[in-house]
Amino acid sequence: MINIPKEVLYILEKLNDNGFDTYIVGGCIRDSFMNRIPKDWDVTTSALPSEIMKVFCEEKTIETGRRFGTITVIKNSKPIEITTFRSEGDYTDRRRPGWVEFEKDIKADLSRRDFTINSMAYSPIKGLVDPFGGREDINNKLIKTVGNSKRRFNEDGLRLLRGIRFATELNFNIEVSTYESIVELKDNLFEVSMERIRDEFFKILLTKKPSKGILLLVNTGLIDHIIPEIVDTVDFNQYNPHHDKNIFDHILCVVDKSPEDIESRLAAFFHDIGKPVTFTLDEKGIGHFYGHDKLGEEIAIKVLKRLKSPKRLILTVSSLIREHMIYHNELKNKGLKRLINRVGEENIFKLLQLMRADILCGLSTKDLDVIDLLEDRIKNILNKKQILHVKDLAIGGKDLMDIGISQGPRIGEILNYLLDKVMEDENLNTKGNLLAIVKDKFLF
Repeated sequence: MINIPKEVLYILEKLNDNGFDTYIVGGCIRDSFMNRIPKDWDVTTSALPSEIMKVFCEEKTIETGRRFGTITVIKNSKPIEITTFRSEGDYTDRRRPGWVEFEKDIKADLSRRDFTINSMAYSPIKGLVDPFGGREDINNKLIKTVGNSKRRFNEDGLRLLRGIRFATELNFNIEVSTYESIVELKDNLFEVSMERIRDEFFKILLTKKPSKGILLLVNTGLIDHIIPEIVDTVDFNQYNPHHDKNIFDHILCVVDKSPEDIESRLAAFFHDIGKPVTFTLDEKGIGHFYGHDKLGEEIAIKVLKRLKSPKRLILTVSSLIREHMIYHNELKNKGLKRLINRVGEENIFKLLQLMRADILCGLSTKDLDVIDLLEDRIKNILNKKQILHVKDLAIGGKDLMDIGISQGPRIGEILNYLLDKVMEDENLNTKGNLLAIVKDKFLF
């Protein structure tokens, strides 16, 4: 039994009452059979777009993609996509069909879809329509294309990644011929935009166990078209008494143990990516990776820019990677404040989580006590609202100009100097004290 929301039932019933075959379709059925809460409820119907508009003339409708037969109906403030049954021509650009033809048969519509688990339709009146065995594949935990796998992947190269994402998200296996076609046609990913690739890769990282998807990307060769920089870490022996895993396996472990937000998962993925280049072996045969944190930051910035990621995301991820080894230093209170300033109050606890995951994926966990102590000290600083930023100072740029400091970069330099002093002694943070320091140090 599929528990269909009342707004969706209203859509189904109204179209059926007007003589049109209508079904829910795709992921909502898959998720319902797996006792997962569907994110979206999509409806497909024999009604043409103009007929859909006429049936719902009293509702708010949006012509989402009328050429492709999609109309969105807003019911109780909830958008519900309704798409006319359709068949498609060849995907000449490997993304969109060359032509779309509206159909009256639900099976013709289902035959154009990507994977069997997404190619089921259900109507409260007619029951389940499952011509490609999607429900059986769900029971067998199998990702399999609808029909010829090469044809499906030649239609849209993004399906290569989607197959791996579904396998990771649902913890399914990929059917043999489908897997072989992914390997054979991996170069189709060259024709997919970086934005679409990025979105699918990020979804893989945000699954419960992203290591499965990352490993599939490496084994199929798809990673070569996304982040080839990670390949050098595979099977790279660390020759280090603190590690029982090669670099790649360690990275997989850290990603799995990181919180399920994209900043943390990306920082975990990139945190040791600089190790192969920085590897040195001492006279005792112990491996070292001096500067791998800084190089990892550089690689992450380059890759995330290539993937056309938002600037704020790049800044956050790069700062987490750059600082992930800092717990090895003995930080005094001033140094800890500087760290919070660099990383940001909103991200400092993500840094601690990255450090914890990194430690948990090594041989010794004794440094977890160091992280716990750091966390207590950071909470104390934040709870007491101690001075962390230039904006927290008792004076600003205007005050400096009022006493004769010329406008320009020197203003920022002086304010940062004052912040450094106040971080050591917060009693200095009064207008009189700070202006006195400026007059003594910078005015002659």
